[in-house]
Amino acid sequence: MTKSKQKNRIGLWAIVTIGLLAGAVLVGRRVFPPGRAESGKPNIIFILTDDLGYGDLGSYGQTLIKTPNLDRMAAEGIRFTDCYSGSTVCASARCGLMTGLHNGHAYIRTNSKPPDTPLRKQDETVAELLKSAGYSTGVIGKWGLGGAVSSGNPTRKGFDYSYCFLEHGEGDYFPTYLWRDEQPVLIRPGSYQQALFTDDAVQFIRRNHKHPFFLYLAYMVPHAPAGVPDEGPYKKMGWPKQDREYAAMISYMDRDVGHIFQTLKEMGLDDDTVVFFSSDNGPPRPDFFHSAGPLNGQKRSLYEGGIRIPMIVRWPGRITPGQVSNQPWAFWDFMPTAADIAGIGPPSGLDGISMLPTLTGVGQQAPHKPLYWEFYVTANSDFLQAVRMGKWKAIRDIRDGQVSLYDLDVDIGENTDVAAQHPDIIAGAVQLMKQEHTPCLTCGTGSEAFEEPIHNH
Repeated sequence: MTKSKQKNRIGLWAIVTIGLLAGAVLVGRRVFPPGRAESGKPNIIFILTDDLGYGDLGSYGQTLIKTPNLDRMAAEGIRFTDCYSGSTVCASARCGLMTGLHNGHAYIRTNSKPPDTPLRKQDETVAELLKSAGYSTGVIGKWGLGGAVSSGNPTRKGFDYSYCFLEHGEGDYFPTYLWRDEQPVLIRPGSYQQALFTDDAVQFIRRNHKHPFFLYLAYMVPHAPAGVPDEGPYKKMGWPKQDREYAAMISYMDRDVGHIFQTLKEMGLDDDTVVFFSSDNGPPRPDFFHSAGPLNGQKRSLYEGGIRIPMIVRWPGRITPGQVSNQPWAFWDFMPTAADIAGIGPPSGLDGISMLPTLTGVGQQAPHKPLYWEFYVTANSDFLQAVRMGKWKAIRDIRDGQVSLYDLDVDIGENTDVAAQHPDIIAGAVQLMKQEHTPCLTCGTGSEAFEEPIHNH
């Protein structure tokens, strides 16, 4: 071990010890009496996975990895074929989910090296919005939008309760510590992070069964490097070890989602709770399990495989079971949708719209403006942009000014660039990219990006 690592570990244990002295200790499962929410407002749960691909679930075509609980969720709810993450990497995706802003307007637009770039005081979150409407709010899992003493700590962004690792660099499947609210807690050696988060989510639901709650359950699974107590049903498969572990992580997570639904039933909250399930971006390795399904690209690209993600929503009695919808929408639509579910108005200036009419079939779904993304490839501001306008998807690389165009109705795999045949569509796409981009305060790239030449073959 290097002297630097030794010093960091000593500092870490000092922090943990302070947290222990403050009385924060790991607890096991607790049992609470059953009951129903009394306010009439639905509970909202958003379950987010990390790097799960579009094709990693049975309901999206996966045949090797078993996901019976999530497949049942799709059968009992609505499965979206054209839902998109807020970004192609972790932090900016989560920022879009929490703030209702796309990459051209959000404060956090890329992953940063430790310490993570935190949300600012003025960046309103969906938790702050729902808390103002009388919801108890909790986040459990991976946060990634601000460290312990920053303005982005979840307890300072509307969450009454948090049990997380706060910064990306703290992620470990067998952690030595986690953060409960603003205090570090020591974890028993060998404890599996996924199980800790699920146990805590069950406790949160039981504690808050008498009043409406919003739970943001952000699992780290199946982010690499793999971590799982055992390979489960895949241990005898003749696959590479990393692929056996990848499959085991997803099936372990699927089992935990089943625990969440069982808890809702036990507490009499099933009909009172709308549950969203999704992933923060595409898979880093789409090859062995065809994790991107029919899509081209992967994590860190703006092709569909990097940003189109599974989205399943279940709400018994309000969402007709067994639906498959091709309505395009994205993470920045969650905040106005949650506001609509809670019966309140969303903040002004959001990029998203409420998808509640599509979910419930009640009312007219508002038309969605084109979807926009940008991604900062390197620290020196190499810069990608993408826009989806109906069936058209355009991608621009600022490094060479090249703009590609794909017709997603006939080419979901983005295999054939048709930019040369549609200069009018390209011109409209570039104008939208210019319109939706504002200077990135954390990336160092502004509107001067559009002074670069545009090439459309």
